[in-house]
Amino acid sequence: MRSKMLSFRRSTVLATALASCLTAGVAQAEVDTIHFLIPGGAGGGWDGTARGTGEALQKSGLVETISYENLSGGGGGKAIAHLIEVAEQSEDTLMVNSTPIVIRSLSKVFPQSFRDLTPVAATIGDFGAFVVKADSEYTSFNQLADAYLENPRSVTVVGGSARGSMDHLVAAQAFKAAGGDPRMVKYLAYDAGGKAMAGLLSGEADVLSTGFSEALALAEAGEVRILAMTGPERSSAAADVPTLKELGYDATFVNWRGFFAAPGLAESKRDEFIAVLEKMYGTEEWAKVRDRNGWAEDFRPGDEFVAFLEQQEQEIGDLMRELGFLR
Repeated sequence: MRSKMLSFRRSTVLATALASCLTAGVAQAEVDTIHFLIPGGAGGGWDGTARGTGEALQKSGLVETISYENLSGGGGGKAIAHLIEVAEQSEDTLMVNSTPIVIRSLSKVFPQSFRDLTPVAATIGDFGAFVVKADSEYTSFNQLADAYLENPRSVTVVGGSARGSMDHLVAAQAFKAAGGDPRMVKYLAYDAGGKAMAGLLSGEADVLSTGFSEALALAEAGEVRILAMTGPERSSAAADVPTLKELGYDATFVNWRGFFAAPGLAESKRDEFIAVLEKMYGTEEWAKVRDRNGWAEDFRPGDEFVAFLEQQEQEIGDLMRELGFLR
């Protein structure tokens, strides 16, 4: 009997050791599931940010299951309202958003603000960019600015967001820096970056105002050229693209992007999201996604994110009043 028990114990120890060997080096997921809610359609900056972040989290083994849902409409307001409505069933949901949640709240595009959600973290900064068709008559931003100064209505700008929102605001800021009237921008609004790109290629507009990461993806296809970007210096992701500043226009703009959870989310769950996003920055998978998109890292978690949003509300409100978008 004793011999059998010893044999059983030996077998158990060997089985445990074998299991340890088999699982050694296999990372355990930090979070089981994240569902990304995207307030715009395919091809836009929100879409790229959510899918790029999800790609890095899943390929690095930090999150086991990733899913995505595009819910466009109302300048992002439809997705915000939906997340608030289904808050109790959405503890695994992260909604991507960016500067427009501040702009559109200020301009009353929708009644909610970041205060109606649970801010989790800002994660990246993406600059603005101005894009033309590959065969466009404009070969530099200086030419485009000169045409605007001569006749503002001769230059049609298209963007993947509503009038008075970020794509419009960035264009107005650039033309103001060139000496033009920012209130005269002829702007065509689409509900997503992909649709705005189609509008440019069809000839409905002369220039697309968009995010730099989106512009890089479009330029790779060979159908467009990037005239300028709004960063303080050139990006290694596209070293041939000049900044507005080096072209002689005193204008820079960075669009933060980050994630929000449902209202009433437990602080422990929020901290779990923050921890996994912070850990992501140290992975090779994230480095590939970040460099591919020309993103700048800009991590502001939890309460720091809330304080930043409050500051943004004040600064962007002042800029919008200066450019004539708010009274």
